[in-house]
Parts: sequence; structure tokens; C-alpha cells
Amino acid sequence: MTVLSGKKILLGVTAGIAAYKAAFLVRLLVKQGADVKVVMTPKAKEFVTPLTLSTLSKNEVYSSFTHQDNDNAQWNNHVELALWADLFIIAPATANTLSKMAHGTSDNLLLATYLSAKCPVYVAPAMDLDMYKHPSTQETFEALERFGNVIIAAQTGELASGLIGQGRMAEPETIIEFVSSEILKKLPLRDKKVLITAGPTHEVIDPVRFIGNHSSGKMGIALAEAASQLGASVILVLGPSSIPVSEKNIAVIRVTTAQQMYDAVHQHYDATDIAICSAAVADFKPARVSNEKIKKRPGQGISMELEPTKDILASLGLLKKDQFLVGFALETQNELENSKKKLDKKNLDLIVLNSLRDKGAGFKGDTNKVTFIDKDNKVTPFDVKSKHEVARDILKHIITKIDA
Repeated sequence: MTVLSGKKILLGVTAGIAAYKAAFLVRLLVKQGADVKVVMTPKAKEFVTPLTLSTLSKNEVYSSFTHQDNDNAQWNNHVELALWADLFIIAPATANTLSKMAHGTSDNLLLATYLSAKCPVYVAPAMDLDMYKHPSTQETFEALERFGNVIIAAQTGELASGLIGQGRMAEPETIIEFVSSEILKKLPLRDKKVLITAGPTHEVIDPVRFIGNHSSGKMGIALAEAASQLGASVILVLGPSSIPVSEKNIAVIRVTTAQQMYDAVHQHYDATDIAICSAAVADFKPARVSNEKIKKRPGQGISMELEPTKDILASLGLLKKDQFLVGFALETQNELENSKKKLDKKNLDLIVLNSLRDKGAGFKGDTNKVTFIDKDNKVTPFDVKSKHEVARDILKHIITKIDA
């Protein structure tokens, strides 16, 4: 995933020669994982076809309030378009459209949509160098910035007139980098390092057998992806799991045993701002590991001595300085009482309780039903949600606490 993944982006295209670059910009935004819709000024269709942009975006392209060749056409609602968008990028933005934006003129669908937008608006101007430098254009830029719009400065190069100077629309790759950087600057975890454990551990019995549990790692992976999307630098210590990690900016350390997870966590804990231990670490391991496969003998059982594994969460609680430490509790009886004891004993800031008694909670599934218990013993129950929604709830709670 990227910072633009899952974002609903409205691309405004105006009537300038640089409109041909809109096709490349749409393609790049879609590759970033964004859902893209395009709104064009009527004259922009002379430079790039709606069919091209519709094909690339996989969405209808809008250029007028109604379909003029259809007497029964429905109204293209500019308010709905504006409210749909998480981001509005106008590229290219001609001097004509920029002036209208600055003065509240609304004579086409794109301008009406702009005036209804409540999301961040990014503007990539494109015009000849004398137009770009003209005092009226500079005043337009200043007015748009006062309104909260973000100007992506035009680049210097050869222009359609044959002159060389500032006025070229920023390249699509530059626009992507600029918008992504602006978003990252505003993310609540942009300067934080987050350490997350996820999945089960496997404790070896012999070369072919192990002690383990049913944890899939889905909850911890959802937490890592959500934290990364909020701007954090994330290290995910992941036990044996077949679930892919889709966010490219997560550093994944794969481990198998509780000891390996303990070592990996302690290697990075000092530099961590937030640690979330969601892994289902085995509590016990065989005291002795056989070098050979233990043979099954008809009619004979097997006994095995187990010894406790190191308690990763408790060890982090002892070492805690300024870290915000979160643990998970999976209980089957006396859920709240046992979770509160764990919270105090292990010096946690928050414990996330899920009960195997609750439908929709527990291992392997895509949903979870959790209750938050913080160090002030405030109990906050939640309904059944997807694990990605639960991850966002957990991080939202952490953000409110560390910003308090």
C-alpha cells in the first residue's frame, strides 16, 4: 500500500495542452491504489478524450451538469462529487480556471464542484511564462492559498509557445510525490516508531512437530498496516503466518519461536515510541527437543515435560520508559478481572480484551469484538467489527493518549 491507497481522488482537467498528461496522472494514481474520478471542463475534451480517462480510471468521466444528448439524463450532482472526494487535484489548471476559482465564478461543472469541495484541493498550474508571471496570476495564486488550496508550482522548461521558462505543469510523478509528501506531513503518527508483534509462535517438539495455536496474525498485520498508513515507521515481528503484508513500508521480521520473537522485540524496543503486542505467544515449550522424529508406537502414549517461555510483554513492561505499551488478552472466564490484573502486573498503558465467548471474536476470522481497558481502569466495549476497523480504533485511542 501507499499513502494514497484507498483514497478517493477527484481529478479536475482544464483546457490546456498539458491536459494530455492527465492520462498518465490517472494511471499513476490508480497504480497507487486510489479510486479516481475525473471531472473536465467542456473545452478540455478538445485536448484529451473522456473515453481515455474513463478507461484508465474505470469510472465515468463528468464534464457537464447533464448529458446534453439525452433528454432523460439525470443531473450530475456537483455537491455529491465534491463530498465523495478525499482529495481534489486540478491538473492542468489554466490561468482562466484559476482566476474563476479565485473569484467564485461557477460557469461549469468543474468550478461548481470546486466551490462545493470540503477536502484538500491541490492545483497544478500550466500556462505560458508571461501569463505565469503576470501580477494578476500571482494575485490569483495568493488568493487561492489564502482559501487553503495548495499550489504545486509549475516547472521550468520548453513551453507550447516555444519559449523556455516557468509554466510547464509539474510532471505526473512529481504531482504524486508532492501530494503524498503533503499527506504524510499531516499524519498523526508521522514521527513515531511503532513495534508490533503478530501471529503465533511454534515451539519445536521434534524435527516435524511443534506446539502452537490457531492465531493467523490477521489482527497484528491489520495494526501494522493501519499504523503505516497513519505515517508511522513500523516494525512487525511476525510469527508463522500465511497472511500477506500488503503495506510496502513495513519492516517485517519473521520469527518462529517465542525466544526468537523475544530477541527481535528487545533489539528494537529502546527506539520504539509505541509497542503493541498482539502475538499469541506460546506460554510453554518442550523442556527437551528430540533430534529425531518421535516414533508412534501402537497402544503407547507419550508424556512431555513443558517449561514456560519468556514473557515478552512482562519484560517490556519492566523496561518501559516513555513507550506506550499495549497488550492483548484472550480470555474464556472472568474476562475483565483477569485483564485488569494483567494490565497492572505487566505495566501496560492499554489492554485489548477479546473473549472466545463472543461471536465474531478470536482466531482466524476477519472480525473481532474487543473491549479496551486503560491504565485508569476505564472500560470501553465495542461491537463486532472487521479487524481493520478494530486496528483503527486501537490506534485512534493511542493517538488521543499520546497527544493529551
